[in-house]
Amino acid sequence: MQTQKNSRLVAGILILVFILAALGIAWAVWSSINNSLHRALNPLEQTNQSLSTQVSDLLHPTPTIIPDPVTIIHDVQALSRLETIRYTIEKVITAEENQGALKLFIGDKLLFVAHGYVIAGIDMSKIQPGDLWLENGVLNVRLPAAEVLVVTLDNNKSYVYDRQTGLLTSGDPNLETSVRQAAEDEIRKAALADGILDQAQANAQTSLRWFFESLGYKQVNFVPLEP
Repeated sequence: MQTQKNSRLVAGILILVFILAALGIAWAVWSSINNSLHRALNPLEQTNQSLSTQVSDLLHPTPTIIPDPVTIIHDVQALSRLETIRYTIEKVITAEENQGALKLFIGDKLLFVAHGYVIAGIDMSKIQPGDLWLENGVLNVRLPAAEVLVVTLDNNKSYVYDRQTGLLTSGDPNLETSVRQAAEDEIRKAALADGILDQAQANAQTSLRWFFESLGYKQVNFVPLEP
């Protein structure tokens, strides 16, 4: 009886060992198949990812800017400008086309936020020898009138805020260019209306007074321009 129990125990252990060995072999075979499938499908996944990237690039292309290698210098001038004040101005410009009864179909409206600056000062090249003279120890200086020297838009800060076009048109391609040109003129007008030239003239006198005094002239008198 004891011998039969021992035989059954040994048989049970052998069966368990066999099952575990079979499971180990099955797991090894499955891992091998899984790795083979992964290696086989990996190029396909990479191809799909590459195709998706190419489709995305086609739908949302990144602009390529290629400057012309040929540079033409038209003119070179020496500058003798004394810049004495700078205005930074932001202005909203609206441009419209075909805003009548058919604006729903052929209308075009653009809202542009212009950000630019205006620089004013005096052109020192306009000073003649007779515009500086000494009289009783006083240096008399007749400065040219202040003028606007630079008006420009800051393209990094200027932008189209809104664009509305009719159902039958894609809009005038030159409208934004026209708005930018008008924006520079409006920025100039705003600076002039705020008195930029008067401030530029006063700042020029302050700067040049310090300059002449540093040269040893104790008294400097700025003579107004003759009308």
